Amino acid sequence: MCAHQPPCPSADSPDHLAARILSAHPEQGWNLLCNGTIVFDDSGELLPDGRVVAATRPLAMAMAA
Repeated sequence: MCAHQPPCPSADSPDHLAARILSAHPEQGWNLLCNGTIVFDDSGELLPDGRVVAATRPLAMAMAA
């Protein structure tokens, strides 16, 4: 998927989040990386092969009304 030099790390590599952003959608809370990974604002990921990586950042506590 990556056409620039040096190429981005593949979605299987440990440093896969270092890939360039191809398409940013901050209003929807996600970015598409050059290696095909979709990264969500909560730190969850959707890999190109369909595997899901659970969010590692805790969600903010909702304030009680």
